[in-house]
Amino acid sequence: MAKYPISKEFFPFNLFAPPMSKKFVLLAQKYMKTPKLLWKDPALDVQTRKIPGYQGGEIEVYIITPKDLPAPAPCLINFHGGGFVFEGYNSHYQMAMAYAKEGRCKVVYVRYRLAPSHPFPYPQEDCYGALCWVHDHATELGIDPDRIAVGGDSAGGTLSVVSCLMARDRGAAVRPMFQLLVYPWLDGRNESDSYRKYTDTPMWNSTLSKKVGPIINPDPDAIPVAYRSPVEAGSHADLPPAYIEVAEFDCLHDDGVLYARLLRDNGIPVEFHEVKGTMHGFDTVFKAPTSQAMFKKRTAYIRQMFANHN
Repeated sequence: MAKYPISKEFFPFNLFAPPMSKKFVLLAQKYMKTPKLLWKDPALDVQTRKIPGYQGGEIEVYIITPKDLPAPAPCLINFHGGGFVFEGYNSHYQMAMAYAKEGRCKVVYVRYRLAPSHPFPYPQEDCYGALCWVHDHATELGIDPDRIAVGGDSAGGTLSVVSCLMARDRGAAVRPMFQLLVYPWLDGRNESDSYRKYTDTPMWNSTLSKKVGPIINPDPDAIPVAYRSPVEAGSHADLPPAYIEVAEFDCLHDDGVLYARLLRDNGIPVEFHEVKGTMHGFDTVFKAPTSQAMFKKRTAYIRQMFANHN
């Protein structure tokens, strides 16, 4: 692994890149469980619900609500990262809990199904289904149906954008208010400068992207290109405003840059941040100063956007 000027505040993850093979993925999936910390914050109420998934399946969602939040409340539907193969890490749950408390909203954390058992289009359809389910059950959940947004990191960023595209393309009753995208994975062509340059960066890199590709998407023709490579969608008009954050030393850096430009070209407001000295997944170190600074920017955006439509 080459040396990059990544901040030492992300130690030891600034030195780590996971192995990637179908065997490793299946082994890791056995041990990745929802952390108990999700139920230990006295300021939050957390409910577990089973909801319909793609092809007659079932998925689990966690509904995270600040105890002093009045109803009907705004809601952020949160899709975790993990390359479409890993469950959320502790930091994903910490972030979801923090979004709820500091963003002053409900957070619906979606445990969509993972490859290799459930390759594309299962993650995309599960997450779009969760978006529609939240809207359809807004009254019973204490949610304002006109203030529902989507957000996620890495693969969760893909799923957020795809949910917006599907809602637009399918004429859904729900249209997300905004997209909160943290180092999103949006360009399946694998031809960007950052993809070519960052082949060995810690946490994630283009070498790992190449290895995971056949695991998550063994039959590319089974899903429209827009829903596996959102920057290749025929149109990016009529999509919601976006907060887009990219890491400096990340093979996915240019994905977020390009998507921001495509949205702006269509007159869609974008708040864009390039986070210097960081690698993909930097906020795995949740309490690092840079992670906390960016978290404040994200939650300020969440509060502002929901307040604008109060």
